[in-house]
Amino acid sequence: QVQLVESGGGLVQAGGSLRLSCAASGRTISNYAMGWFRQAPGKEREFVAAINWSGSRTTYEDSVKGRFTISRDNAKRTMYLQMNSLKPEDTAFFFCAAGPRRERLGVVRGDYDYWGQGTQVTVSS
Repeated sequence: QVQLVESGGGLVQAGGSLRLSCAASGRTISNYAMGWFRQAPGKEREFVAAINWSGSRTTYEDSVKGRFTISRDNAKRTMYLQMNSLKPEDTAFFFCAAGPRRERLGVVRGDYDYWGQGTQVTVSS
């Protein structure tokens, strides 16, 4: 089992930045690929970014490329999402997730077995 707790959400003006953290406990975090998803009101949960077990490979949803950066520190058992140049359309509940190590990075909900409770990100115009 892996327990995940997100933090770092909040209210920010358009163009601002936030850094989300996802703290993991339980099994060794380096056994898992990890990712970030988000869900806006009335919409499906969607993929944002993923990172492999070592941090050497990442992938992003097109709308966040060049603005968001996913990273992880396995020694600290923590994953991060640095979000710059935030837009009102980034407003959503952000979730972190952990899943088994695979050749490809997971970009759908079914690729992940463990989820955090989420943290709210609100971007005002």
